[in-house]
Amino acid sequence: MIQPIKTSRKFHWPHRVAMVIYPGAQILDVTGPLEVFARSARWLRDEGHTADMCYEIELLAKEPGPVRMSSGLDLVAVRAFRDAGEIDTLLVCGGAGDIDAIRDGELIDWIRKRYPRTARIASTYSGSMILAEAGLLDGLEATTHWSWCERLARTYPAVRVQPDALYVQCGNIYTSAGVTAGMDLALALVEEDWGRDVALSTARELVMFLKRPGGQSQFSSHLAAQEAEHDQLRDLQSWILEHLDDDLRVERLADRVHMSPRNFARTFVRETGGTPAKFVEAARVDEARRRLEESELPIGTIARECGFGSSETMRRTFQRRLGVVPRDYRMRFKSG
Repeated sequence: MIQPIKTSRKFHWPHRVAMVIYPGAQILDVTGPLEVFARSARWLRDEGHTADMCYEIELLAKEPGPVRMSSGLDLVAVRAFRDAGEIDTLLVCGGAGDIDAIRDGELIDWIRKRYPRTARIASTYSGSMILAEAGLLDGLEATTHWSWCERLARTYPAVRVQPDALYVQCGNIYTSAGVTAGMDLALALVEEDWGRDVALSTARELVMFLKRPGGQSQFSSHLAAQEAEHDQLRDLQSWILEHLDDDLRVERLADRVHMSPRNFARTFVRETGGTPAKFVEAARVDEARRRLEESELPIGTIARECGFGSSETMRRTFQRRLGVVPRDYRMRFKSG
């Protein structure tokens, strides 16, 4: 017989998850995270760990009824946010209509007043701008979609913007990057409530790429390798990803594409938005992280095979880029 799982959270159950929507919101910002909660609740119930659904999800809007999303589809809010009852987790979505939402004084005031009565509050995509307007992010680290990071930092200078993170937690406030990152954040919240095994089971049910850690970059090195306009640079980036343990200094890379180091460096930055050294470092971190998650290889072996040279160099790089050392990263995110 399957033993019930004891949640580590002190919330009452069922746990109420409410998402605030508005005209022009991004539909996947809304449905993606909510489906994570719904699917985890069904999995826990169907596997015999809980007697009933442990999460109740609800849509809130300025007025009850259909709300047109940026896709042209409608979602139906069951009640106005001002009439909402008790909420355990409050989610605020993002999307093309966020400017009007930020200017909605009633919404901003409601979020500001609701926060002290809510166990945790989270935003997806540009929903972080709404939380910032309510003053909830002052003095805190936060993230948003990469295309909004500069605007978030400029408009709300008290917010310490983390431009490359998938999601960021500061106490009971969570912010996430664009669209599918909201599902990664929702999985992290499920893990907080029910443990890693439940979060991974939910990810498998949804055919997701396991559960990406919050510190993971919004961009993978393989995606970045498709950005260069010239085939020559794209081919070089692909070669780098397959030869991380080689000598990847600028001079050697420039020689492979028959350019002078200076011209190569300028061209690389112009076409990819970053230096060759940063691309190489990001690629090495991505590969090392994958091996830490998926293999039992010793950290020293991973460091050498990914081109760090030594485990100490890899440790310093992980600490600087991810805020965690390789050993702790493996303990936290290893699959299985």
